[in-house]
Amino acid sequence: MAEMTMRERLLAVVRGEPVDRVPFVQYENLAAPNEEIWKVIGRGQLGLLRWTRVHRVEHPNCRTRTEDLVDEDGRRGLRTILETPRGALIEERFFEPTYGTGWIKRHFVREPADYDLLLAYLEDGRVVEDLEPLARARQELGDDGLPLVAVERSPYQQLWVQWVGIEDLAAHLVDCPERVQACVAALEREERRICAIAARAPIDFIDFPDNITAPVIGVANFRRYCLPLYRELAGMMGERPVFVHMDGDLKPLWSAIDESGVLGLDSLSPPPDNDTSAGDAVSRWPRMRVWVNFPSSVHLQDDAGVYARAAAILAEAGHTGRLQIQISENVPPDRWRTSFPAILRAIRDFGRP
Repeated sequence: MAEMTMRERLLAVVRGEPVDRVPFVQYENLAAPNEEIWKVIGRGQLGLLRWTRVHRVEHPNCRTRTEDLVDEDGRRGLRTILETPRGALIEERFFEPTYGTGWIKRHFVREPADYDLLLAYLEDGRVVEDLEPLARARQELGDDGLPLVAVERSPYQQLWVQWVGIEDLAAHLVDCPERVQACVAALEREERRICAIAARAPIDFIDFPDNITAPVIGVANFRRYCLPLYRELAGMMGERPVFVHMDGDLKPLWSAIDESGVLGLDSLSPPPDNDTSAGDAVSRWPRMRVWVNFPSSVHLQDDAGVYARAAAILAEAGHTGRLQIQISENVPPDRWRTSFPAILRAIRDFGRP
């Protein structure tokens, strides 16, 4: 088989077609700027996935403004004021200096009454098809990679990740369930409009950026809030796979995933960091595309340790043609200079699936 471009390799895995070798990929600029990595390992050795949308959500009667913040330790932050027809919601987010990753110190929704304001914002939303980002991403990425086209997070995940926080959400589901469920229903309506746009878009796959981990969502909530939307979009997409970003512990959810219609695990995080291996995934789900995040902790090991872990992942799943090894979670600073060459050497030594 002739050597493929990174774009061709990624598409081959998605489409279930023959591939010349297991792809090695990163979410664009994640471990370090793409160009910096390419200078060390070569441009054709690392593919790219760029988060992209084929929709936008407009809010004609809401306004957002921001204010810079600095905390007591000098860390940079941002206060976001979301003005809705029923009042304002406020979020405060701070950023760690190494990656610029943000964490939310104050969520938009803190009290039961805040759900009424969030509902006003959600009901004001207008979902609009927008294919321009997809076209631009394809042009700019060229043979280096693919747009990672995504819908929005499913409602439960969106609430606790973006709006409420997991502890408050758990309390509110007990204290004011009707208010929470009103927002869930609004989020589901919006998600279905987004899914309809995604299903008719000229794309080969779609991704739910859900950050699923069993200890946080639990089996009951996963079945209630995630499975119906996964199955619905899978039915709309036909043979084009639905991926879900599942980057945590998954064993308690295995039976539910069986029923989900999902055909792609994005950012599967295997041992030693989490509980589901690449081998578990390919044996349990014979049609599943398995995009394995190389375990973040293993980047701290020496060349031999990284090589051994990469070789083990390849031995478990590489010959299926459904595997890619990717960098989709943070890498300890500058460790990629040691780990990436070792991973690539393991892929080359493994050969063709």
